[in-house]
Amino acid sequence: MTLQAHVETFRRAGDHAVLVAEQIRPDQWDSPALGTWSVRTLVGHIGRSFTTVIDYSSRPADRVEVADAAQYYLVIAPMLTDPSQIDARAVQAGLALGERPLDTLRELQDRATAVLATDDRIIDTIAGGMRFSDYLPTRIFELGVHSIDLARAIGAHEALPPEVAASIVALSVAVAQRRGDSQALLCALTGRGPLSPDYSIV
Repeated sequence: MTLQAHVETFRRAGDHAVLVAEQIRPDQWDSPALGTWSVRTLVGHIGRSFTTVIDYSSRPADRVEVADAAQYYLVIAPMLTDPSQIDARAVQAGLALGERPLDTLRELQDRATAVLATDDRIIDTIAGGMRFSDYLPTRIFELGVHSIDLARAIGAHEALPPEVAASIVALSVAVAQRRGDSQALLCALTGRGPLSPDYSIV
């Protein structure tokens, strides 16, 4: 896909995430959402998909070290072994939403949209230097998957825009292939055997 196609899909994923968040009732912000996370914490984590685009867009890198979005997830996998660090970042992001969390989330989306690249620059990410077009699918993935989590937590409609779902599926399959899980995934998709209950590509 072209950079412009990824940019448009990111915009759609962001619009959908904000649309779901707008359905949160005032009494639901402290309700359970995902594991130990509250609704506020989950929305804060969703907002990080905007803040990382904002931050990384201003951090140029000299060379490409991470070839694509699938490799990004393989590179950061060892960094995700301590759930307490992930939880701490999510909790802090939730608190940073302030007293008007929806307004803050919309502002983050607007700022992220404003810095979307028109040139396929190399940016410095947590995994290393990447093309902007290769990094955006990771943010589409996070926005889409956690929009589903949020919708389920608050009892809202959860259907993703088709192009967002397609981007997530394509990246999921690519990661599974790189991890050597192609046959297990094929069997699950064709009704020939389930994946393990705790299976996840991230």
